[in-house]
Amino acid sequence: MKQTISKEAYNEYVEQVTPTYSTWKNCFNAFWIGGSICLIGEIIFWFFTNEFGVSENDASACTSIFLILLSVLLTGFNVYGHIARLGGAGALVPITGFANSVASPAIEYQKEGQIFGIGVKIFTIAGPVILYGIFTSWILGIIYYIGMGFHWW
Repeated sequence: MKQTISKEAYNEYVEQVTPTYSTWKNCFNAFWIGGSICLIGEIIFWFFTNEFGVSENDASACTSIFLILLSVLLTGFNVYGHIARLGGAGALVPITGFANSVASPAIEYQKEGQIFGIGVKIFTIAGPVILYGIFTSWILGIIYYIGMGFHWW
């Protein structure tokens, strides 16, 4: 026997189960989480330039590497997911979020083995980003090259 539900009852059910969000609270959390990540990056950069005497270019690379390492470690200890849930885009947009998107599937599927687990699943989320980033830069490079031939730039 087919059960039918009225539109009013269905709409009431949808309103009950749909989570409510505060846009201002989400923006504030994204702002302070993203700002904290940037502040940590600036402190690391300052540390490399002032304490180790590294050049600014090398300190930038070291800062990125250190932030990626920190993100992967926090992902491995199941902490970065909580930070990302609280901070939203503030935690997912910086380089730490990209490192998290690469490390999460690798950690999740490590039980499958090195090849069929980590090797296959490591780029499930980050793979399309890398693919389309490289493809877009390639297309833009061709457009730029053609533009240089016609003296558009």
